[in-house]
Amino acid sequence: MAAYGLYTHIQSNKRRSAALLIGLFFLVYVLVFAGALLAEAMLGDASLDWLLHAALIDTLKAAPFATIGTLIWVWIAYKFHQTMIDAMTGGHAVTRAEAPRLYNLLENLCISRGIPMPTLKIAEDEALNAFATGLNPKQYSITVTRGLLDALNDAEIEAVLGHELTHIRNGDVRLLVIAVVIAGVISFFGELVFRLFFQGGIRFGGGRSSGDGERRGAGGAGLAIVIAVVLIVIAWVLSIVIRFALSRRREFLADAGAVELTKNPDAMIMALRKIEGRGEIVSANSAVMEMCVDNPRRGFSDLFATHPSVEARCAALVRMAGGHDPGPLMLPPPDDGGRPGEIGDDRAGPWSAPQPGARPGSASDSGPWGPIPGSNDGPFLPPGWGPWGRR
Repeated sequence: MAAYGLYTHIQSNKRRSAALLIGLFFLVYVLVFAGALLAEAMLGDASLDWLLHAALIDTLKAAPFATIGTLIWVWIAYKFHQTMIDAMTGGHAVTRAEAPRLYNLLENLCISRGIPMPTLKIAEDEALNAFATGLNPKQYSITVTRGLLDALNDAEIEAVLGHELTHIRNGDVRLLVIAVVIAGVISFFGELVFRLFFQGGIRFGGGRSSGDGERRGAGGAGLAIVIAVVLIVIAWVLSIVIRFALSRRREFLADAGAVELTKNPDAMIMALRKIEGRGEIVSANSAVMEMCVDNPRRGFSDLFATHPSVEARCAALVRMAGGHDPGPLMLPPPDDGGRPGEIGDDRAGPWSAPQPGARPGSASDSGPWGPIPGSNDGPFLPPGWGPWGRR
């Protein structure tokens, strides 16, 4: 399976991006019509036909303002979405001098495939995750958490970077950002309409300009309110479903792309297993988590999960790329007072052996290849693995 594989997948993402932008304006106009219908119904009873006609006139008068407001929202998202994400996750750009290990890994991958170098960022978070953002080559960036850097070796970090580069090349990143923008716009308009509804309604002034005396019949206000609320709920739900409806196949393709770039399926599998269950970025909202390598936030009965399970992704790499899956991993806890062997740590010797007075079972109860026999700590290596790799 090629890294940027499936030309049809890339073309499909481009078509979906255009369709989502068109759908955005359609949903906004639906919300405006629903709000106008609510306002007309709350200002007085009338026949349903009359209320629908009045709401349509109101919508036509409000449409230019709704269009301008939506365009402003899209422009703000286009220019400042990365700034807002960085503020949320604590990400900051780094140079080669600041993070030579990470910078060199990404640069080598980009050079090997002639890919423009995206901006490299680090988020100061203990979670194990990474994500890519941007809408065009000048905006693309890859953010890696501090926890990921501390927990993964170079080969595994390289696989994660290859995964994110594949998302960029396949157009997944642009599609996700657009979907998030749409959800934000619809949520904003939906909340605005509901607030106006509960505060007593609003009128645009067009529907009743012909005079209340021309209204015919009555009893349509209640039904009009029901129709308006249903339209608002449908638009709101669709804005959410748009995000969840994005094909989860994109993660399988990105995993395969990482393997094609690095020629190392085992590194991608080990990275996924280390990230599994440890990727929750507490400060990030659901929209940002959907961009990550793994999203531990699951939907109802997994129906709306944005990512396939790590189990399924590893199985695909074993089946398609010949990798080896060690299964779920237990990682050592983070150090809380200096790593064993550092100057000033009186518990450690040259091989991290315990010194007199060291607490039994502590992190210092280990030799150069792992725990000293008899210590209380379990092995850090997965079953079936030795110091040189898989047995």
